[in-house]
Amino acid sequence: MEEAKWYVAHTFSGYENKVANDIKIVVENRNLHDLIQKVEIPTETVKEVKSDGTEKEYQRKLMPGYVFIKMIVTDESWYVVRNTRGCTGFVGPEGEPQPLTDEEVRNNNLERVSVRVSYEVGDAVNIVEGPLVGFSGVVDEIDVDSNSVNVTVSMFGRENSVEFELDQLEKVSEN
Repeated sequence: MEEAKWYVAHTFSGYENKVANDIKIVVENRNLHDLIQKVEIPTETVKEVKSDGTEKEYQRKLMPGYVFIKMIVTDESWYVVRNTRGCTGFVGPEGEPQPLTDEEVRNNNLERVSVRVSYEVGDAVNIVEGPLVGFSGVVDEIDVDSNSVNVTVSMFGRENSVEFELDQLEKVSEN
């Protein structure tokens, strides 16, 4: 079976939650879980401090007017999304569904990408990607949740702490 990919549907302003909920209801009622797997609206938590000093937390939409849908495009799944009230169509050339790239999926925090880390704090590593390719360093700190590693790199006779993504490094092999 084909693998589901992430697509973006455009909605009327303010209809994002209604469109997302209506799609989820249709998926549930018609048992289309294998075709439409996830429906997301990327949000962030924002704290607002009122003039009287009270704090209020609320969810702010990162991309108003858009709903992200992980689905396998078939005539049926396309029809369900396209004919949801408040949905104006898919984002793509001439309204044709265009899947997001892996990078776009990561940037919008739609899925956690698991990276196997073969090094730990104190290990010597080589930099294999990015502007410092070819340099080596020692791992100071690893933060898997934020996909970052702090490494001390010796450049121009000075020790510098540099932050990398987990997959930009590999452990120095001990031959």
